Amino acid sequence: MLAFRPISSLSSSKSSVFRISKTALKSMSTTAGTPKFPFSRPRGAEPAEEYAHLRATDPVSKVELWDGSQAWLVVKHKDICSVLTDERLSKQRNRPGFPELDQGGKEAAKRKPTFVDMDKPDHMKSRGMIEDIFSREAIERMRPSIQNTVDTLLDEMIKDGCKNPVDVVEKLALPVASYTIYGILGVPFEDLKFLTHQAAIRSNGSATATAASQANQDLLDYIGGLVDKRVSEPNGDLISKLVTEQLVPGHIQRDDAIQMAFLMLVAGNATMVNMINLGIVTLFENPAQLADLKKAPSLAPIFVEELCRFHTASALATRRVAKVDITLGGKTIKAGEGIIAATQSGNRDADVFQNPDTFDMYRKRGTESAFGYGYGEHRCVAEGLARTELEIVFSTLFQRLPNLKLAVPLDQVKYSPPERDVGITELPITW
Repeated sequence: MLAFRPISSLSSSKSSVFRISKTALKSMSTTAGTPKFPFSRPRGAEPAEEYAHLRATDPVSKVELWDGSQAWLVVKHKDICSVLTDERLSKQRNRPGFPELDQGGKEAAKRKPTFVDMDKPDHMKSRGMIEDIFSREAIERMRPSIQNTVDTLLDEMIKDGCKNPVDVVEKLALPVASYTIYGILGVPFEDLKFLTHQAAIRSNGSATATAASQANQDLLDYIGGLVDKRVSEPNGDLISKLVTEQLVPGHIQRDDAIQMAFLMLVAGNATMVNMINLGIVTLFENPAQLADLKKAPSLAPIFVEELCRFHTASALATRRVAKVDITLGGKTIKAGEGIIAATQSGNRDADVFQNPDTFDMYRKRGTESAFGYGYGEHRCVAEGLARTELEIVFSTLFQRLPNLKLAVPLDQVKYSPPERDVGITELPITW
């Protein structure tokens, strides 16, 4: 039984940026002369080839979205930093011109926003309601519990054995990510299986739209019930904090508490699961660095740092809309025009990262910032927690299972659809 308790390969892009496939060039040559976005990855986890082409030729350019609307795409590191720190640009999704990437996003924009979709001063005010829960000191206090969760999950895997391949998504990645945030929220242990199942359906790229929507609603309904329960039975968890400090005094409404708790439940779940899976595959793609990590698990922090650069989390989430006319990269972006900051492209910018298409956990780092979990004031509030979870997983996994191997060839790993954020839907392993 899991001990769960609430917690109070390639050359430098300088020589390869002009290499782009005929398929990618075709996608950039629509009848209107404006490429369609999102671009598709050519294979596996490799970024879309169009990014390298645009970094070299047109780093601030227009793209066409799913509904025929247009937005500006920004692909160079320095320009992305500018976008993510410019207060003349808005994060509010209900502003006309905000670039939504599909119909689901357009519908989500109609809902009451959480702090991630607010501008100053509302953003900092709402973020401040939960920020101290994710402080460095608070996360350090969580470390033993996270370690215990990882150890217990691996104990169960080892006990059950591997006569047949085991899906590491189901047995490790998903429960580590889920149980940690559930503990912070104060979810009762008996509800873990139900919530983990719903979260998996919601974030699984192969799920039908109807199933994903129903799972989303089931999670919202569950959080609503937990908020109501904490009004009369507060505990030392995040939902209780929102209820006692904000809801009961009348600073926020019930829907606000539900949406904020729901955001914490789902926002980092799929990203964390994918980063664990991508990290495992990346190590097998770089066997010398895997051997080093096995010998010295203390290398986990620098491995995680490079992992967050190489496989950008939530690469399609960094979007803005201009509140006034601005100039960026020599282009005039008018008020009401949307902007997509391609952080995945910025993390492969050869002007900032030497040999950016090579995974190297030993790379020398200066003042440059990788867009692992955002940048600027909208940087993920739980970034420290995410990095801690990843460090614990990768300092532990190959120590406990030194003979761990993928049960499928690298070229048969199942990745998320090529036009979505990079992820892995299932990953069979043996040991």
